[in-house]
Amino acid sequence: MPDPVRTDVLVYGAGAIGQYLGARLAAAGQQVTLIARPRVVDAVRAQGMRITELDGSRSTLEAGAVHADTGLAGGIEPRLVLLTVKSTGTREAALDLGRWLPARTPVISFQNGVDNAQAITEAAPALEVIAGMVPYNVVQESPGVVHRTTSGELAAARCATTSAWLDAFHRARLPLVLSDDIRAVQWGKLLLNLNNPINALAGVPLREELLDRGFRRALAALQDETLRVLAVAGIAPAQVTPVKPAWIPHLLRLPTPIFRVLAKRMVAIDPAARSSMYDDRVAGRTTEIDALCGAVVRLATAHGVAAPLNRAMKAEIEGIAAGQFRTSAQLLAALGL
Repeated sequence: MPDPVRTDVLVYGAGAIGQYLGARLAAAGQQVTLIARPRVVDAVRAQGMRITELDGSRSTLEAGAVHADTGLAGGIEPRLVLLTVKSTGTREAALDLGRWLPARTPVISFQNGVDNAQAITEAAPALEVIAGMVPYNVVQESPGVVHRTTSGELAAARCATTSAWLDAFHRARLPLVLSDDIRAVQWGKLLLNLNNPINALAGVPLREELLDRGFRRALAALQDETLRVLAVAGIAPAQVTPVKPAWIPHLLRLPTPIFRVLAKRMVAIDPAARSSMYDDRVAGRTTEIDALCGAVVRLATAHGVAAPLNRAMKAEIEGIAAGQFRTSAQLLAALGL
């Protein structure tokens, strides 16, 4: 057997979010290993990494400061794993982690959706699985070069492991909020993520899309329907922005000049920000729509109610060609609004 390869943090599936989290932790002194696509691995090995923040500040890591590879190998023993693959790759990633990592290795799922922790546990029951939530958007400007484009703080389920890592995340400028009801936090984030398919269909930056009242009306309708389903299921989504979840649809429906002023207090958005689902559509990859609108539809079905708007949005994303987009009027018509 090979000697154990010790690393502090293993980031599995280092796309934009994973590169950002890994770079921030490495800059704060943690030994970080990224598992990523070959183009990212090649860039990190050759050029190092560069991260820029919403406020314009930046950090640079020289080549060799972060270890990067395209896959796992025997003997690796990380103290903590951050799983940041898209929800569509959760099971495959979990099987790989379970195959190579020692039992009880802690894995935080920093992914969109509400079902990933359960999927990881089912695929790799020997691991310690911890649900988490990433509130902000990060874009990859080029491999190894990432830019955070929205505000917010990480969240994870409160346990001995996450409590022990609080200081390390704080030193990395990654404030981590621990929750006794992380599922409520995940549903609170999913309500906001219902904008991801809208942005992917609009084909414009998030800020521009949200200043179109028609797109906001579509988002408000999806959120209202989801809130009704959650109420039937007995789930109270957590407040993950300065505005309570039940009030956000009302805010979205306001005239644009009023919305523009009030939205600044809710979340900061860089002009370049786009949803990761937009990137997936442009690249022709499978999107996370099933982890978002699909999760609402499944919850509704389980409790004997309907979610026609979320079902229609899921069908719209799955049925549109990669190079096609929708105006807000076309999207409202497709949803029957």
